[in-house]
Amino acid sequence: MIATEMCSRFNSEGFVILPEFLEPDELRHAVDDLSSEFPTAGEFHADVDPQRNQRFRDEFGGITPFPAQSAALNLLSVHPRLIDLATALLGDDDLRSYSIEFWAKYTGAADYDQPFHRDYLNHTVVVPSPDAPPSQVEVFVYLSDVTDGLGPISLLPQRYGMDAPALPNWYPASSGQRDDDHPDWVAGDGRPHWYEHEVKATGPAGTVIAYRIDTFHRGTDLLAPGGHRFTIHTNFRKATDDWITKRAWTDRANTGSAWADFVAAASPDQLRLFGFPPPGHAYWTDSTLAGVTQRYPGFNPEPWR
Repeated sequence: MIATEMCSRFNSEGFVILPEFLEPDELRHAVDDLSSEFPTAGEFHADVDPQRNQRFRDEFGGITPFPAQSAALNLLSVHPRLIDLATALLGDDDLRSYSIEFWAKYTGAADYDQPFHRDYLNHTVVVPSPDAPPSQVEVFVYLSDVTDGLGPISLLPQRYGMDAPALPNWYPASSGQRDDDHPDWVAGDGRPHWYEHEVKATGPAGTVIAYRIDTFHRGTDLLAPGGHRFTIHTNFRKATDDWITKRAWTDRANTGSAWADFVAAASPDQLRLFGFPPPGHAYWTDSTLAGVTQRYPGFNPEPWR
């Protein structure tokens, strides 16, 4: 798909599906490291390690927040081609990473089927602006093949949900469902016709799905016997739009060696996503370069001088 068509579809439909966007060679090291982060499908379904398996039996229990222990997974989550994709879709080359998660799902571990919803409630302190150009993009990267029975993300073309107000935010297929903790969040009237128009994002490993926080989408269940799904959920925003946020990277920067290893291995363009001043910025002096090198052993100060 050429860039102009991709951007047009992203703006009009609210999402774009890019099969095999990342090539096998670009995935290989990260995929090889998955077994250090998550049980393999065989290990999980044989219950080789019940204690390790336990967290995956919750719908969101399979999420590992950035940074993972694997340097290859961390670097893949901000791969240069993903940065280029976000730059094209947002029409801006000064971007920030505001959330990264690595996610494992297994058939039968939990009920992953969701109603249609938007992600804005935990991605911004305000509400999406339908009249403004997109200021962020959520990106899913498939690290394993995802068929119809392996929990593909399902998306609703924007034209079907344009009449939805800020609240409610969840729209089940049938009427009568509610959330007692947040009674105004779930629509009392079902939207079965939305489910007739959903687009399931199936594809081989390397497939990338990009969508906006005002795009209705939902998780679907894993039904294939012995199945699994491994993904990266990496999100970008324009540097100017501080009202979009989810993770504070300072909370993650002091939690062990994984962050320091990532800083030592990442490029200036990748680190800029996390708030590092770019090379040539007045912040960088002999003193600050020495300090950052001390804080993160292995950091190479030369590109920043």
